[in-house]
Amino acid sequence: MRVALLLLLALAGPAAAVQPDEILADPALEARARELSKEIRCLVCRNESIDDSNADLARDLRILVRERVAAGDSDAEVLQFLVDRYGEFVLLKPRLSAGNAVLWLAGPALFLGGGLAAVLFLRRRRRAAAPAEAPLSAEEEAALREILGEDRQG
Repeated sequence: MRVALLLLLALAGPAAAVQPDEILADPALEARARELSKEIRCLVCRNESIDDSNADLARDLRILVRERVAAGDSDAEVLQFLVDRYGEFVLLKPRLSAGNAVLWLAGPALFLGGGLAAVLFLRRRRRAAAPAEAPLSAEEEAALREILGEDRQG
């Protein structure tokens, strides 16, 4: 009885977003479509793949992917079709290109620049904290001798 209840609770978890009427008859094509769907961003949910999303647009995109796969398009052609139609944002893992190289390089560049600025700041601060000693002038040396001489006599 408890085992049956646990099995029912496990089955009641989140269901896959892919609906039975979307699934292709050919298991090899369906497997390709599922793998492609995991690489495509749901434009409604933003951080979910269309494979995981229940949004209507995600369903439309899943159907579109399956149509393209069934028509004989390669994986690269399917992804390029979606990028041409919706832009680079549709890919969960964007490609490195000249257009988005700034986004890829900005993080490391800012990190290195911040580290360099911190090192320079700390070096300047250390130099300012320990001022260089200038030699005493003749008047200061005479005054010091007078003071030391008075201390010895007193």
